[in-house]
Amino acid sequence: MGEEGTEGTVYLLCLAASSGVPLFCRSSRGGAPARQQLPFSVIGSLNGVHMFGQNLEVQLSSARTEDTTVVWKSFHDSITLIVLSSEEGTSELKLERLLQMVFGAMVLVVGLEELTNIRNVERLKKELRASYHLIDSFLGDSELIGDLTQCVDCVVPPEGSLLQEALSGFAEAAGTAFGSLVVSGRVVAATESWWRLGTPEAVLLPWLVGSLPPQAARDYPVYLPHGSPTVPHRLLTLTLLPGLELCLLCGPRPPLSQLDPQLLDRWWQPVLEPLRACVPLGPRALPAGFPLHMDILGLLLLHLELKRCLFTVEPSGDQEPSPEQRRRLLRSFYTLATATHFPPEPGSPEEKVEDAAQRTQVPRACYLVSGPEEPGTGWRLVALQSGPRRLLLLLSAQSPIHAMRGLATHTLHALTPLL
Repeated sequence: MGEEGTEGTVYLLCLAASSGVPLFCRSSRGGAPARQQLPFSVIGSLNGVHMFGQNLEVQLSSARTEDTTVVWKSFHDSITLIVLSSEEGTSELKLERLLQMVFGAMVLVVGLEELTNIRNVERLKKELRASYHLIDSFLGDSELIGDLTQCVDCVVPPEGSLLQEALSGFAEAAGTAFGSLVVSGRVVAATESWWRLGTPEAVLLPWLVGSLPPQAARDYPVYLPHGSPTVPHRLLTLTLLPGLELCLLCGPRPPLSQLDPQLLDRWWQPVLEPLRACVPLGPRALPAGFPLHMDILGLLLLHLELKRCLFTVEPSGDQEPSPEQRRRLLRSFYTLATATHFPPEPGSPEEKVEDAAQRTQVPRACYLVSGPEEPGTGWRLVALQSGPRRLLLLLSAQSPIHAMRGLATHTLHALTPLL
């Protein structure tokens, strides 16, 4: 299994479907933003072969060369997105979901009407620049995984009920039903209405907040790609502590000035210590002292019905591989397991009628040994499906293969109360 994200270049192209005019081109190399651009002749050829297929009623969705994977996707017969990746081990599933997130980010920033009814190409190009920072974060080596799993990245605070009570009270006092606490792009707590947000905005909003430069307060106009793609809402953010932000989704009211320090102090001063305990939770996801087996180097827990996930590569942080390698291994294993062994999540674009009918034959578990075959070398990866939960573990080379399923089962039972 190749590690997704290892050295290679990713190009993302956005074109107006009717005219083929490029709206933007973004790129990354080795997981970091790059300024490389594709020649116009290559862009024209990639779009031309896609349009040629469409004229013959043939849907060209992907292609592979010796060292590059290409995926095309059209949205509303108006926008064509093309991604090319020369990263080792890149899967089509990963690139398809990347394009879905990119289009969601475009709608989030400029609204669906601007994208489906393009009146002025140059003006649209300028408006889309506001989405570059968010889109570039999908191309880079993020610590989050919601772009791939389409589940909200979460953390488990030590005193979640206190924070939930304060959040619900504050949101009600501010006159909105949509509120959340976000640390490093991950949701700590949210109101019931916030959790009911559809895909992709449930993933995009905290990701957007985590990708923006730090600010004490923001009043940010956003469209909801699923819930309100043509009418903008306001995303209000307030920094409670460095790295920890309070987010409210609302209409014309309340004005940001109404969220004064007295209102903040009334609700958040009594829970200051629980808030402080949330700040270091970002990369760790789990409360300090949560018991995990010493062989576990990283884990991804998904709740497929709630569309939430816990993702961390912090356990045994002093051991090889590096956190970046651990994230790549788990992302790559997730893609392999999802595309090969487990069916697409219910309601996802990849789900087909025959997949839904065959769900009674779903495997319960799968595992992979990555690296040299000698005893005590390489990494072990195991995935376990139980009801709505799916757990993926990255284990050290010392972990016996015959014990992996038992370890995964025990860990899943321990994590179940958290998600």
